[in-house]
Amino acid sequence: MNGFTVIPAIDIKGGRCVRLRQGVASAETVFDDDPLAEARRWEAAGARLLHVVDLDGAFAGRPVHRELILKLVRQVSIPVQVGGGIRKRDEIREYLDGGVARVIIGTRAVEEPEIVRALAAEFREALIVGIDARSGKVAVRGWTESSGVSAADFAREVDAAGVARIIYTDISRDGMMAGVNVAAVDRVCEAVACRVVASGGVASSDDIAALRDLRRPNLEGVIVGRALYEGRIRLEDVTD
Repeated sequence: MNGFTVIPAIDIKGGRCVRLRQGVASAETVFDDDPLAEARRWEAAGARLLHVVDLDGAFAGRPVHRELILKLVRQVSIPVQVGGGIRKRDEIREYLDGGVARVIIGTRAVEEPEIVRALAAEFREALIVGIDARSGKVAVRGWTESSGVSAADFAREVDAAGVARIIYTDISRDGMMAGVNVAAVDRVCEAVACRVVASGGVASSDDIAALRDLRRPNLEGVIVGRALYEGRIRLEDVTD
């Protein structure tokens, strides 16, 4: 995949496709009882990559919907990246062996930074570190706790450890349709050499255009959820 990619998000909670507001478990909107149908829908609309999150897994600290997600992967021909409660090397391997293209870790990378270099060396392009920030600090455990670690500093550490790609999410914007924190994304892109995917707050095609206009060579794409599900953005209109 080349250029800037708009990536549809499929968040799974209770086996259904939902969106949360600011990551709060009780603040959910159900968009489809069948996440697999949504995966097929976005592929048909021209998606080049899908972003799937096991929300129950994120809160539980372990994969909960692995079998459902692996079934979803088999239903589409485009790559799928997966996050949510993945803490162990064997969990990463199980997803990759099941056909997942990339696996996202977050909490463990923050709490055990020494392990990141080893995982990056082993899994290379298949490993993503998720940096989820609230008020400039990295949140962990399904966004329920603050680590106290600066998001910018952590991004530099992850980059230095050899990670090929990070996903930077502004939690305060996520699911709120309030617009992307373009300045924060720009700062992260400036701080690291690895590739960056932005997430959180996309409300219209103008947000996507603003990210493109940064012209950061390492800004690889943006994850979009609620705006797609509510029809405020048509994937066909923002996909190259």
